Amino acid sequence: MATIVHQKDKRTGITYAYESVSHWDKEKKQSRAKRKLIGRVDPATGNIVPTRKRKEKEAERLKNTGPVPAECVKRSYYGATYLLDEIGESLGITEDLKRCFPDRYQQILSVAYYLILEGKSPLSRFPKWAALHKHPYDKDIPSQRSSELFASISEDERYQFFCLQGRRRTEKEYLAYDTTSISSYSKGLKQVRYGYNKEGDYLPQINLALLFGEESNLPFYYRKLPGNISDVKTIKNLIADMDFLEYKKIKLVMDRGFYSEENINALFQNHLKFLMSAKLSLTFVKNELNNVRDNIRTWTNYSQKYELYALTQSIRWTYSQKRPYIGETLAGERRMYLHLYFNSERALEDEKEFNIKLINLQEELITGKRRPEHEKLYAKFFDVSSTPVRGIKVTAKQTAIDEAKKNYGFFALISNEIKDPITALEIYRNKDLVEKAFGNLKERLNMRRLLVSSDASLDGKLFVQFITLIFLSYLKKHMQDNDLFKKHTMQGLLDEFDIIECYHQPGSKLRVGEVTKRQMDLYNKVGVTPPTSLQ
Repeated sequence: MATIVHQKDKRTGITYAYESVSHWDKEKKQSRAKRKLIGRVDPATGNIVPTRKRKEKEAERLKNTGPVPAECVKRSYYGATYLLDEIGESLGITEDLKRCFPDRYQQILSVAYYLILEGKSPLSRFPKWAALHKHPYDKDIPSQRSSELFASISEDERYQFFCLQGRRRTEKEYLAYDTTSISSYSKGLKQVRYGYNKEGDYLPQINLALLFGEESNLPFYYRKLPGNISDVKTIKNLIADMDFLEYKKIKLVMDRGFYSEENINALFQNHLKFLMSAKLSLTFVKNELNNVRDNIRTWTNYSQKYELYALTQSIRWTYSQKRPYIGETLAGERRMYLHLYFNSERALEDEKEFNIKLINLQEELITGKRRPEHEKLYAKFFDVSSTPVRGIKVTAKQTAIDEAKKNYGFFALISNEIKDPITALEIYRNKDLVEKAFGNLKERLNMRRLLVSSDASLDGKLFVQFITLIFLSYLKKHMQDNDLFKKHTMQGLLDEFDIIECYHQPGSKLRVGEVTKRQMDLYNKVGVTPPTSLQ
């Protein structure tokens, strides 16, 4: 019969409780007791507090001692995946993925590593790559499993990741916002619609909107859109997403495709700072430009660094906000800054291009090879007459030509925060990081065409490719900052690291192979401590 026995440890002063079971020892011919520790006695209540099982203690001990020794001898490529491990740790990517995808984050990272290191290779070749490389998941992910992985990534998990990543840097910089199109002929994707891409082609496609930090050069949010949605219609949902993700003090940089009175009012209403390109045909821009057109080209307005003239006009924006719940519209004024610029080199290039266009139009009229899409231009810039004797006579409308040329070299930006025109110009020019990021996404990650057949797989694949874009953007920035592109392509740099091996041996920790001085220097230049051994 079992009894409970209390025994005090004189060294620690803790009283332990044991389950004691008496039995008869036939050899010694006497009663013996077998004890089993069940817990410690709480001195205040007298209750028994259970202790952890020995197996739990052992599991915790192994967890804290680092990697479990290998069970067989194995050699793997490790230098490039080590680089990505370190970048993932420093940017919080690994930590944030682990919080959002505790059971799949290693698979997501391994697929992302493969997409980064193997460029345009299809996922069907992942098993071969996985067998040769050390990577977070450390197992094969067959093609069917990768499709299941993509489909398992939920909207809620993605937004949780965006929220965690955004908190790491949104208050520190302006965010470039833009969209791009990705062509697809899949009939199984609901948001594929015909629309015009950035090259002007009318194709079935989806659109992708992206937020990109201008100083960090890192993306941290994207959203998938139907292919027929124009840029100007995306602002309200962007603002709603920013509110949902609890991003604070947002500062947006956008091109003129996002301009509308409704969008500017919405940005003011939500207290968001913005910098946006503006068309010269807008009434308030046209009026201010006409006021300064003759005196903008003075020495005090000249920027030697950018070789252009710049000045700023403080203007009043007529603000309105509809409040349907009380049946009224709130009206007022808000301060805004209009930055005007004139670039003489750009003016010459625009005029040269325009003259070539006029020559072609005139030639089409004279030869009678008129094109239907040019009829409005013919009527705008030329008078055409015809007689039996002299044939076709084409006369240019000089007044219309002069009117078209008068704004060449000028451009405008508007902001509700930035007062200095050169500061505004520098921030806006960094916006091309978004376009370059899209280039990376499409070209390096093979996204010119969508190769999925379901919306769930598309959403998951876009998310994993977005993770790869963060890594690639980090590498690109460090390569630019250290002039590494003079001697290396990004793929060449990754290949330089990829030849470093690691060794798995039974009973031993992971051992890293030889690292040359050149490789150590490259690691340091991309902000990563060179590997020595895995602690």
